[in-house]
Amino acid sequence: MRALVVDHAEPGRIRLDTVPEPIPEPDEVVVRVAAISLNLGELPKVEGDTPNGTIPGWDAAGVVERAAASGRGPRVGERVVTFGWTAGWAELRTVHVDELAVLPDEVSFAAAATLPVAAVTALRALRRAEVLPGMRVGVTGASGGVGTFAVQLAHLAGAEVYAFVGGPERGQGLTELGADHVLGADEKPAEPLDVLVDNVGGPLLTDLVHHLAPDAKVISVGAASGARASFSSYDLIGPGASIIGFRRGGDSAADLAYVVRLLAEGLLHAPVDWQADWAEIAEATSLLLGRQVRGKAVLTLS
Repeated sequence: MRALVVDHAEPGRIRLDTVPEPIPEPDEVVVRVAAISLNLGELPKVEGDTPNGTIPGWDAAGVVERAAASGRGPRVGERVVTFGWTAGWAELRTVHVDELAVLPDEVSFAAAATLPVAAVTALRALRRAEVLPGMRVGVTGASGGVGTFAVQLAHLAGAEVYAFVGGPERGQGLTELGADHVLGADEKPAEPLDVLVDNVGGPLLTDLVHHLAPDAKVISVGAASGARASFSSYDLIGPGASIIGFRRGGDSAADLAYVVRLLAEGLLHAPVDWQADWAEIAEATSLLLGRQVRGKAVLTLS
């Protein structure tokens, strides 16, 4: 079968190659992949961080080609969206039945492929923050994959949403997705935030710590800025805020099924900003690393 594999000598450090087909475990199905979405964290960036020949890939959607030998999970021919820590960028993927959800016909493979990492991360971050209607929820990196879904899910929860972006062009479309306020990195919220979902870290997080309501919660999802946030514990005493590091975990099948249902009902929008054939992987990685994608980049398999 064909797959995208790590090759640090290639542009984008990825090339299309032929590799052996995967062998499933008893509780795994074999999926013929139709679309994948890219996440910054899965891209090989420097020599040695990911060995040559590795098949990356967390998010993939496609059709079940072989059902699980255990009898669990979807049947042959069912359309599914899948999550795994490796090997999603291939024509065939093995995936545990607890890490997938069945897709209704109205949800495209390209849209579904955006969900596993970005939408489920956003869902779990807001759940961890215990967002309630009327709360003021800030989202940094709001134009990225996780951020775009966090804006939408916070809006669906009845929150007043503050979307923080790097510049005006990055904020386009966020109001339509549910953001009540779209702010640049140098702008401050008019009211203190009850919840902050932080994807950026660095100076922006340092500053926003001083704009928190009493008993606020900060859910630290990522640090896309690459810079350290700098503040002392005294900065948190006034608001009595809690900073919580995001942890993966939970019922992946149930969470995926939930966001799939929201997508099918038109309550959630898949933010596909760039889409191409998987042969364009070098351009895709360049755009993603250059922060030129709002929302998600998706590749389809030819």
